[in-house]
Amino acid sequence: MAKSWTNCEGLTRRDGLKLGLGGLIAGGLSGALSARARASSAADPKHRTAQADACILVWQDGGPSHYETFDPKPDAPVEIRGAYQPIATQTPGVQFAQPMKKLAAISNDLAIVRSIRHDQGNHGAGNHYMMTGAPPRIPVGCGAFVSFHPSLGSVVAKEIGAPHGIPAYFSLPRMSRSGGPNFLGSKYAPFVVPDSPNSSSFRVRDVTIPSGLTGDRFTSRQQIRKHIDTMLRFNEASVADPTLAVDEFYGQGMQIISSKEAQAAFDIHQESDEVRDAYGRNTFGQQALLARRLVGAGVPFVTLYHGGWDHHTNIFKSLDDKLPPFEATIAALISDLKQQGMLERTLVVVLGEFGRTPKINKDGGRDHWSNAMSVMFAGGQTPGGQVVGATDRQGYAAIERVLSPENFVSTIYQKLGIDPGQMMYTPEGRPTHLVSDATPIDELMG
Repeated sequence: MAKSWTNCEGLTRRDGLKLGLGGLIAGGLSGALSARARASSAADPKHRTAQADACILVWQDGGPSHYETFDPKPDAPVEIRGAYQPIATQTPGVQFAQPMKKLAAISNDLAIVRSIRHDQGNHGAGNHYMMTGAPPRIPVGCGAFVSFHPSLGSVVAKEIGAPHGIPAYFSLPRMSRSGGPNFLGSKYAPFVVPDSPNSSSFRVRDVTIPSGLTGDRFTSRQQIRKHIDTMLRFNEASVADPTLAVDEFYGQGMQIISSKEAQAAFDIHQESDEVRDAYGRNTFGQQALLARRLVGAGVPFVTLYHGGWDHHTNIFKSLDDKLPPFEATIAALISDLKQQGMLERTLVVVLGEFGRTPKINKDGGRDHWSNAMSVMFAGGQTPGGQVVGATDRQGYAAIERVLSPENFVSTIYQKLGIDPGQMMYTPEGRPTHLVSDATPIDELMG
């Protein structure tokens, strides 16, 4: 079970999403549904060039090693190259690290960027930079959970929206450190599904009527809503009246908890045993399958949070266990999307906040290293079978086609038909660039 983060009142975010008076006042599910009112239109110029309808962002929290994944250095000294040998991929001349067998077999569907670098070498700052495309405004601690700018998912929720009755932005099983909406407001926060889809009793609690809350009790909650409607509203956005999110979208919130069609999108038990086995009968594997079902239902942004990549000690022992099921699930997701005819319009991105140090430390691990990292792209009309950029011969730094987090984030926005160079405005009217350098990675644009 993912840890529940509490506010200073001792309330978890899930408490605010549960069906009830607290959830209604906080915005809850009704607030999350508000984004769908901004559904994209072919007549809207900013959506005409979209190459993808959805993005699944796989977040490897802690910072995965580029050496042990997509950028092996077989000619480096052993204290740098590590324990794994490189393996050939489907793409001539491209090698991955030894554990990446299933992704190597489908490398013609992948684009690997080896040359993103930045200067934020701790978790709090690195998370923020890669999740938002904006460096933190002030120095932050390594363990910080900070938000100075809207995250990718929140911006997509605002700009694109989702089909009727489904939130536009999901994060499974928790929100990443900087995955929130900042000044966009709570209605663009991710809808978090904390429970494991691998459980035989899995259901998305916040989109189903809780047991014991049927008939008269459910009707009574609707009556409570009518009393809330008599409360004074402050319509200026800068006031941040928490009841405003309820008013316009309460009807949609009621629809999703009573709609069989909406609930079907979350019913992973409809999938065949063969499909579920291919993804892996583990929590992450089934979360990835649920992500595929969500984008299939029209959700434009899903974050798959996968923790435990901060390998300061015993990196090879840990990766022996961690990498094979992880990369097998990613390969299954891409292959399934392709078989379903969804890969062309679904962008899949795999990354963490930075890479790892070149030299293996005295504890057999690698430490934080933001001078080099690898990011995997697939789908969304991304040309596959290519590597963009390069690090030096020993992997110390990106030296060819050096790219920034701004370029990375701009690529995702551009793929989804969102103008990364647009100005956004806080509720107080303060203008801010969505991305300060709105230049996408051309090689990935197709």
